[in-house]
Amino acid sequence: MRNRKLFAIFAATALVMSSCSSSKTVLPYFTDISTVADGQFDAGAYSPEIKPDDELLITIMSSIPEATAHYNLPMSNPATRDDMLGYSSPQQQTYIVSSKGDITLPIIGEMHVAGLTTEQLKDKLTEIVHKDVSDAVVRVQLINFQIIVAGEVARPSRLRVNRERFSILDAISEAGDLTPYGERSNVLLVREENGKRVFHHLNLNSAEVLNSPYFYLQQNDYVYVEPNSIRQSNAKYNQDNAFKLQVISTVVSASSVIASLIIALTVK
Repeated sequence: MRNRKLFAIFAATALVMSSCSSSKTVLPYFTDISTVADGQFDAGAYSPEIKPDDELLITIMSSIPEATAHYNLPMSNPATRDDMLGYSSPQQQTYIVSSKGDITLPIIGEMHVAGLTTEQLKDKLTEIVHKDVSDAVVRVQLINFQIIVAGEVARPSRLRVNRERFSILDAISEAGDLTPYGERSNVLLVREENGKRVFHHLNLNSAEVLNSPYFYLQQNDYVYVEPNSIRQSNAKYNQDNAFKLQVISTVVSASSVIASLIIALTVK
């Protein structure tokens, strides 16, 4: 009988220990290559495509500024405190891509740009302007490249990106890295493609993420790091305790009122 009890205690302990170990999050990234001394992955050539509602800064210059000035939007200089003090300088106006994917440029006119990269648009504009100004230089920048990172990261935030090759690892680093409660094997990426919201799950414990078509982020991507089972258990525990305290407080308050009524009736 005593042996049976000892066996039951041992089995229960083993069960608890196994359940605890299974709920642990693997903290390091790329655990499948952690013991591999050397290796390589194809970096690939990536640049985000221009989409409707994107904001573009397009500047066309040459050795003689007057030769290309009419290809640019007029400069703007909004009235600010710096203006009154004489510190501000004119700002180049930007183009907003229409819902149809078009922009309208001075002299050149309407152009369909959705689906192009900034490099491709630059090449197209350079070819057009070179017919008039042989030494023209075109610069195209995507202004509204922003990423949202939320969930179990140190600093959930909206990131304003100043370069076009920006990866999921860059986003996580900018957000202060994942917390110990972040589920590294299941990071959610939400993206708008062809008028639809698509999603994909990335496993940061695996080096295969480096080859994923979702490794490099696009403008307005949303990255969510879900809490692991430990965080969820802690949250549930805290909620349960808060509810119990609320119930106890209500019972104590009600008991106090009843006791006061009984005392008042007894005294009368």
